[in-house]
Amino acid sequence: MYGVSGTGSDVGEEWGARAARSRALAVLRVRGRALGLAVLPAAVAVVLYAGGVTGHFTGSGWDAARWVVTVLAVLVLIAATAVALVVARARPAATPTVELAETAAPDLYRLVRDLADRLDVPAPAAIALTPDCDSWLEDRTHRAHRALRTPGGEGESEGAPVLVIGSPFLWWMRVGELRAVLAPVVAGTGPAAQPDIAAARRFVRGLDAAVAVPGTPGLDPVRRIGAGAVGQVARVLLRACRGHAAEMERGVAVAGSERAQAVDYGVRIVAQEQVGLAYAGWDRLLTRVALPAWRMGRWPAKLDAGVVSALTELSRRDRLADGFSSRLGERPACDLLEEPGAVDEAASLLAARLFHGGPAAPGPDWSPVEWSQYPEEVVDRKWRTDAARLHQVLDGLGLADGTARGAGGERVTEGPTLTRVIAHLATEPTKSADARAEADTDAALDAGAGVDTADAADAADTTDAAGADTDTYAEDATDVDADLDLDLVLDAEDVEDDDEPVNPAAEALAGALSALLAREEAAREARVAASALTAEAAARSAEKDDRQSGGTSAPVVSGPDGPLPLFPLQPPRSGRDLLADHVTAMVCCAAVDTAEATPGLDWLDGPALLVGGERATDLGPRVLALVEEGDPEPLRVWLARTGVRPEKPVRLV
Repeated sequence: MYGVSGTGSDVGEEWGARAARSRALAVLRVRGRALGLAVLPAAVAVVLYAGGVTGHFTGSGWDAARWVVTVLAVLVLIAATAVALVVARARPAATPTVELAETAAPDLYRLVRDLADRLDVPAPAAIALTPDCDSWLEDRTHRAHRALRTPGGEGESEGAPVLVIGSPFLWWMRVGELRAVLAPVVAGTGPAAQPDIAAARRFVRGLDAAVAVPGTPGLDPVRRIGAGAVGQVARVLLRACRGHAAEMERGVAVAGSERAQAVDYGVRIVAQEQVGLAYAGWDRLLTRVALPAWRMGRWPAKLDAGVVSALTELSRRDRLADGFSSRLGERPACDLLEEPGAVDEAASLLAARLFHGGPAAPGPDWSPVEWSQYPEEVVDRKWRTDAARLHQVLDGLGLADGTARGAGGERVTEGPTLTRVIAHLATEPTKSADARAEADTDAALDAGAGVDTADAADAADTTDAAGADTDTYAEDATDVDADLDLDLVLDAEDVEDDDEPVNPAAEALAGALSALLAREEAAREARVAASALTAEAAARSAEKDDRQSGGTSAPVVSGPDGPLPLFPLQPPRSGRDLLADHVTAMVCCAAVDTAEATPGLDWLDGPALLVGGERATDLGPRVLALVEEGDPEPLRVWLARTGVRPEKPVRLV
């Protein structure tokens, strides 16, 4: 009701602004108390010297007190000055973004500027894109950030924050939806211009940057000790004002949200559904589609355009998303860019850096790939690389002689064949009950359990008879006339058998695969680290030259700060998962080479095997049965039904 009439909106906005300013003053009071504590010894020294001059504080005791307090005041002032300089000069962390000059997105700047006029707030200083499904204002008034920032255009205040927009929004949302979603964000520039709030934010950001100074590489031991002391002081101050800073930001958000209710409120409700949908599609695209390409040294150059395809596919599969794709006939927000392809490519490269730790620029081992080339350049190559790695590990395990023996005793020809993999994983089937009992009896006899040969033979015969029916094993075991020590040994051996892996061959192969992949990943990271400094220095030099010339409209990438990747997509995979992936890749290679299957791309699930034009969705459980249980029969049934010939060698990379 308040939002419709407008009165309640004004009241809410005023309340939020007042709450934010009140909390900002609380943050500044923390700064004032710290300053007062720093000058307190100096003030005491001044009082002591004044007392000596006026004749009130005379004598050797007062003289000694003056000297002690003076020395203490000087030390405290020096320390306070050092802390203040570090807080003021430390570079605050900035979100890695693709910065847009106004010449690269004039319509987008015009939309944001018109939105700021309607909200009666200052326009953002610039616009930047980030490969994430979120939007916010970011203060980049620090001189280190201003040096790398692309100016937004005439009329923007240098003290205004930068508007950061999630790049997937531009491709999935329509122009009206984007304007509605950005309204509460742009409205936040009003409270940000308030002097007390701006000063409190600068102080908090400076403290946060000072805490990270001790971790700066290249510091000598003496400077590192000093930086550590400054960091401890900054951490104490940050802890003292953390609660007030959080409440201040909450008040700013409330004020911006209330002010934005006057602009496209109804459209914003509908657009929020698109925000959640875009986030789901972006997450699936990164983890299922982009990540396999990144691991192959290729980065999809049109990730944002891929979001549209992924969400369209989701709309086709999911009834809840039914009707969302009908919006695609309206004007997309990416039309507000002069060169959407170049911006999409820059955002895609930044996403690869953030989520995978890829190089900053394309190279021989880090090249872009188009979606039309993805099945051949990524999917097929990934399968064959994994298959080659699997056979390399098999060779390293001593299986490089002329033949190997399968589960049924058949001789298997060596080479890059699927039969070789199946035979190795199925060579150690689960022991039957009678075989386990025979092994337990032999172990007991070797251990010298005190049973003579005849009694041991009788016990073995009785155990063999019991193994014929495992359900009545416990009842038949009571009829065995054996020594008590033999029973104890049998029980101990049964416990050990339960702890053993079901498929020891798979466990050994998974361990070897994990070690090989770890070495390959370490080598890749070393190559990236060796080329990162040179590439970033060259890029920064080129950016500075372009800014001085003033004739470029290409997107500029800022950041990231710190080690890469900043946001790993997936935790490290277990050895069993790696083995299942490699066996699946081997099966896919055999299907492509012998059954006329083709590699494909599923926008929601990533690499896919197409058999007869349809995606093979029943392969995974059959591979897991082979890997985890050593049972090859489900996979062999699938191969026979599909027409795959596992004995034929496959083509490797």
